[in-house]
Amino acid sequence: MTDGNRRVVAGVDAHTDEHHAAVLDESGRLLGTAAFATTREGYEQLIAWVAGHGVIDRIGVESTGSFAAGLVRALEERAIVTVEVNQPHAHTRHRRGKSDPIDAELAARAVLSAVASAVPKHTAGIVEAIRQLSVTRDSAVKARSAALNQLENLIITAPDELRAALTQRKTLPGKATLCLKLRPDLTRLREPAQADKLALRSLARRIRDLDLEINELERQLDRLTRSAAPRTTRLLGVGAVHTSRLLITAGQNIDRLRSEAAFARICAAAPIPASSGRTTRHRLDRGGDRQANKTLHMIAVCRLRHCPRTQAYAARRTAEGLSKRDIIRCLKRYIARELYHSLRADLTSVAPPTPPARELTITCGIGPTGISRRRP
Repeated sequence: MTDGNRRVVAGVDAHTDEHHAAVLDESGRLLGTAAFATTREGYEQLIAWVAGHGVIDRIGVESTGSFAAGLVRALEERAIVTVEVNQPHAHTRHRRGKSDPIDAELAARAVLSAVASAVPKHTAGIVEAIRQLSVTRDSAVKARSAALNQLENLIITAPDELRAALTQRKTLPGKATLCLKLRPDLTRLREPAQADKLALRSLARRIRDLDLEINELERQLDRLTRSAAPRTTRLLGVGAVHTSRLLITAGQNIDRLRSEAAFARICAAAPIPASSGRTTRHRLDRGGDRQANKTLHMIAVCRLRHCPRTQAYAARRTAEGLSKRDIIRCLKRYIARELYHSLRADLTSVAPPTPPARELTITCGIGPTGISRRRP
């Protein structure tokens, strides 16, 4: 029988096919471990199993943005407090060993001791849609760069006549356009010249198709980002691609970040001391999201070129003895502060209302599944 007054904390170690869960009471005593399928029915069974041990206080989940994304959405629908948990420290694994039940128990203990307290990103809104399109665009851009590099290498080793014909264009995209017009003789592919023509035309067609795909994805990203963050997209140097990257880093529930300093830290733009002896200086924290940090860097470079206010700031700090690298570091921090407040204002209008917290308990009874649920 379930103790109706007992509050429990659970931990989940997420994988592709199964989620392993462990339950602790308020004193840290292990009440049980079990595995559940990564399906809608499996999520229901996991929540019911945890609630069968008492009133759910919190559930710590690993891999909230990947393997456990579906489970996190199921927990949010029931307003169960969910905490994002990182993998156990290597020292802990050396002492306890490594298994899925052990990892689930360690996740629960991290939540119980308040070592883990991060709120997972909301993955059921427009920002998640932007993330999916952005991931696809990034992979298409990488594939296009690889195809252009292969095209350049093949042109370098091509026969003299073919290489001379392609020198009419100076840029690689221009040469790719010329390669689309090549007509290899398929009956003479044993000759390197004909095989080279076929290879170059194939790469050129791939580049053309990737260009069309990238343009279409960027059009849709521009439409979505302007809808989700109209204030941010109007800022100098912040386009659709940069805004989408920052939205993905912050998450639609940007309130999970306590302040603009937390946003700067997650963007790897938080200064930390790097002084020694007579030298007093700071450097950026190298942790955090490196793609978001790259976005801040590109915005800073753009403003150094086109923003008079930023240029005046750079001139003043240069006169004070700061290097260009340190000036860009300072600019990143200022830009992170500006973008945090802008994104927060934008996402307030699109973020779904947070449902009131409620408790989920299980009482014994007779029902279609042998369990009757009570949600006070």
